[in-house]
Amino acid sequence: MRLDPVTLEILGNKVAAAAEEMCFTLQRTGRTLYVKETADFACALAGLDGTFFAYPRSIGVSGFVALDCLPAIAAVGELEPGDVVLTNDPYRSVGLATHLPDLHLIEPYFHDGRIVAYGWAFVHCSDVGGRVPSSISPVNHEIFQEGLQIPPVKLVRKGRMNADVELLFRANSRTPDANMGDIRAMLAALATGRRRVEGLIAQHGVGAFLAGQADLLDYAAEKARRVLRRVPDGVYRFSDFLDDDAVTSLPVRLALALTVRDGTVTLDFTGTDPQVAAAMNVPSHGEPHAWLTLRVLALVNTLDPTAPLNRGLLRHVAIVAPKGSLVNPEHPAAVGVRHAAAIRVNDLLNGALGLALPETMPAASSGLVVPLVVAEATEEAAPNVQVVEPMIGGTGARYGADGVDGRDSGISNLANNPVETVEAEVGIEVLRYALRPDSGGAGRWRGGSGLDLTFRVLGEGSQVLARGLERLRFRPWGMRGGHPGAPTEFVLNPGTPGERRFGKIDLLPVARGDVVSLRTAGAGGYGDPAERDPGLVLADVRRGLVSAEAARAVYGVVLADGAVDATETARLRADLPPRGPAHDHGRERATYEQVFTADLLDRLNAALFRLPLARRTAMRRAIHARVLADLPGAFPGHEDVPTRTHRARLVAEIEALEGRVHP
Repeated sequence: MRLDPVTLEILGNKVAAAAEEMCFTLQRTGRTLYVKETADFACALAGLDGTFFAYPRSIGVSGFVALDCLPAIAAVGELEPGDVVLTNDPYRSVGLATHLPDLHLIEPYFHDGRIVAYGWAFVHCSDVGGRVPSSISPVNHEIFQEGLQIPPVKLVRKGRMNADVELLFRANSRTPDANMGDIRAMLAALATGRRRVEGLIAQHGVGAFLAGQADLLDYAAEKARRVLRRVPDGVYRFSDFLDDDAVTSLPVRLALALTVRDGTVTLDFTGTDPQVAAAMNVPSHGEPHAWLTLRVLALVNTLDPTAPLNRGLLRHVAIVAPKGSLVNPEHPAAVGVRHAAAIRVNDLLNGALGLALPETMPAASSGLVVPLVVAEATEEAAPNVQVVEPMIGGTGARYGADGVDGRDSGISNLANNPVETVEAEVGIEVLRYALRPDSGGAGRWRGGSGLDLTFRVLGEGSQVLARGLERLRFRPWGMRGGHPGAPTEFVLNPGTPGERRFGKIDLLPVARGDVVSLRTAGAGGYGDPAERDPGLVLADVRRGLVSAEAARAVYGVVLADGAVDATETARLRADLPPRGPAHDHGRERATYEQVFTADLLDRLNAALFRLPLARRTAMRRAIHARVLADLPGAFPGHEDVPTRTHRARLVAEIEALEGRVHP
């Protein structure tokens, strides 16, 4: 430590406040709903090593604490006062950007002719070109389909906008004016940061300011390790699935071995499926990236909320992410919907840590973030592209507490958009925006409820995009006897003769008068539902979160005349089978794993990774097709299907592949 503790605490609070003020500047001057309402942005202060020493706690995306600006800074060469670097390239920025709509700006802050810090800001841009409006589609199979790739370049040189870069950017967007409005808001935020850094140096001196950067990282690392030492040493294994890759019906597996040794953590993703020919890949570059470490960050900040929020929190976390896997793809893999896989990584970490700390970690959250977008035709050539709502679900129940209904900050702090604002910005009428009944997983402590958003389309020529749809097949798991949450549903014209149900969609054309309904998954429950206080079940029924039928069938609570019938409840609960302590992933996953067991999938992936990258996707699809031949189309949702023969087929396919690729 180079500063005394009092000075360090004061300086830490001041730089954190500066980062938050940068965010407020951005939000108040932003142009689009993504910025003004959804708050899909962030700002921070980075040290000379390019990592963040100050990050906001209460505004913007909460999880990007571990990003590294240095590769983008190094790519542009020498920087001068007034320069600002722009990039959105996940590969050339080495994971600073993780999909193309995220625009990142970096400004060097100078004092007496030398750089003393960097300001950083990002926003989710409404459109950067590409194949579809809003630029993101789950079925894109390479990054070239996803929009304009901007390697690290100088957007501003010596305080003057680079007109060539601006022209190129405008020419490759469906919403250029709105995008440039948000970029100017980022420049204003960076200017706020510059002024605050100048003020801190004037007050404390440049030596203290520079020393404080390193000290804050060391202090955070020390506090984080104290928390991680509370996790028992051991190796904890967990796996989970994405429903499919949006191109085929094949589930995508993620696997984790979490090793804890004296407050150090290694996250080994060996066994995770190869990168997919779709947009779910997470460009981590094999580093302790924000998208792979968020749950560790959340654990540390939950158990020690006094720890400063900066990169030092992850100093004692190491990553093993096989190159060419879903969590470390190789160029030119598409990455637009990388948040879907990142959310499942969060569930992996949550599940593995739950094995070590069962009374600390919750059951699975709803497991999705779906920016529901409407692109409507206008009188001008360019469409009006707006996010209606960033649809999420609830948080998982934990020992001693129900999950939070309709709110999940697992990977971000995205806010919902006010209905009045949405209806003013885009031609829809919101019919229902509410918590979804009977969606939270039952348990002694109930999982958080999902959301129900239903709206009517008012114009012609509109399209709906719903990137990140998940948990339609494999439900959010319950913990220690808790039930899984209800699956997601996406329905067009519900309750009519023309009702259509969808899985993952690319572009959904809709007509005037069509009704679109998205019902997000509920979160997992914790503990045996038969042990839930009947009074709490009654309260849930009165609030519309649990139906009277579910109260009786699942919780064993009998209601009569608006009250609990204690005698009948006791009788009914005595007949309910006891729930074991294992995680309940739902019958769909249980059926799937009768064929695709964990050990067989480990062997399959080990063999696939010995193939050249270009052959892995086709081989994986061919093997699954042969194994699943003649199973019902609804598998694994169909009950009572024979699986022994199909498991034997899988074994034979793996042995044949192993024979061909034996090292």
